[in-house]
Order: sequence, then structure tokens, then C-alpha cells
Amino acid sequence: MAGASLGARFYQQIKRHPGIIPMIGFICLGMGSAGLYLLRLALRSPDVCWDRKNNPEPWNRLSPNDQYKVPVDGSRVTPHPLTSWSGDLQLPHH
Repeated sequence: MAGASLGARFYQQIKRHPGIIPMIGFICLGMGSAGLYLLRLALRSPDVCWDRKNNPEPWNRLSPNDQYKVPVDGSRVTPHPLTSWSGDLQLPHH
């Protein structure tokens, strides 16, 4: 087994322990999902600028109907009723 390649050792472990097949599948699914999410953030986010020469300020391309991360009309952001500003859970008193 000292001269066996990584793929051969992996196959032997799978044959010996077939219960790890679902775990490997879920790990691959999670890694694939994370990769696709990072790709989506890199390509679709207005905060990322890949072409500084032709588009130095991509946030200026956003229309007034696009959703922004901060309120632009000056309205005050209020926290959720069950949380405080510090993020601690506030349970209602009976």
C-alpha cells in the first residue's frame, strides 16, 4: 500500500467503509454550493469591479429601483422586535 496512488487508497477505503459515501457526497455538495455562491457574488455584485478602466464606478450604473444595502431615503433602520441593537435575543415578557 506504500506505493499505491491516492486514488487507489481512496477506492480501498470506500470499499472497506461504504458508510462514508453519503458524507463524501454531502461534503462535495457543500463545497460546490459555496463555490457557486462565491462565483455569483463575484459576477453579480455591484461592489465588485473587474474592469476599472472601462467602468471605474460600477455603483453609478444602478437604477433607482435596484435594491441597496443601506436606505437611501434617509429613513431610520429599526431592529427586529425580538432583538436589540447588540444582537441579544429579547424575549417578550408575559
